[in-house]
Amino acid sequence: MGGESTTRTAPHGGGGTSSGPVGSRTGHVLSGVAVALGLALFLGGFGWAALIYRPYTVPTSSMAPTIAAGDRVLAEVVDGDEVRRGDVVVFTDKTWADNAPVVKRVVAVGGDTVACCTDGKLTVNGKRIEEPYLPEGSLAEITDFPTVQVPDGRLFLLGDERQGSLDSTAHLTDAAGGTVARGSVKARVDAVVWPMNGMLERPTGFQSLGTLSEPGPLRTIGWLIVAGAVLVLGGGAYGPIAKLAARGRAGTRPESAGAR
Repeated sequence: MGGESTTRTAPHGGGGTSSGPVGSRTGHVLSGVAVALGLALFLGGFGWAALIYRPYTVPTSSMAPTIAAGDRVLAEVVDGDEVRRGDVVVFTDKTWADNAPVVKRVVAVGGDTVACCTDGKLTVNGKRIEEPYLPEGSLAEITDFPTVQVPDGRLFLLGDERQGSLDSTAHLTDAAGGTVARGSVKARVDAVVWPMNGMLERPTGFQSLGTLSEPGPLRTIGWLIVAGAVLVLGGGAYGPIAKLAARGRAGTRPESAGAR
């Protein structure tokens, strides 16, 4: 009838308000989950690293060019029994540096016979060792290095910069014949982190003599930290981005037609 008014119900399609709040709530929930997961990964990665890695600053150039003077390294805490030929280790020995941490490369273990040099190369158990990490000419000053039989439970260590390095060759007249007890090892160097030179190269020249050490979980830890940071930043950015998008949609929405 003429006096009655009718109320039209807005269709549910295209721009109805029923989908907006639900989508917004879902987005906020997902962003919260992303931030929580990201924090767990980020903090978990740092916590894992703190449990098994120790930072050291190398004060000398005896490990150059692998590690330069002043470089900051991360070393995985390991038991001395886990050390293999070719490892770069941190150890302490009162006859070497008053129990201050020393960083050198293990070139021979208990039972090995080590000597230098044959055709300009270090030999272990009669095998010439390829050492691509050495600076050119670094063996020149130790050509008179005598043959050493490494006692069981001990290690023979050299610096990568072997001209003047205070390594096992500088302690050959000690009671231990320049060797260090496995128990003196505190950690195995995985990477140079400052400057960010990355993981040390694997000492494949020693592979013919036995199993090499496997790298620690530093790469996995790094990916956990990066993934966590991305999730935290991405989840935290959802709110501001959603507001900007809503303002953009509001600014482009056409005006409603007046009543006729």
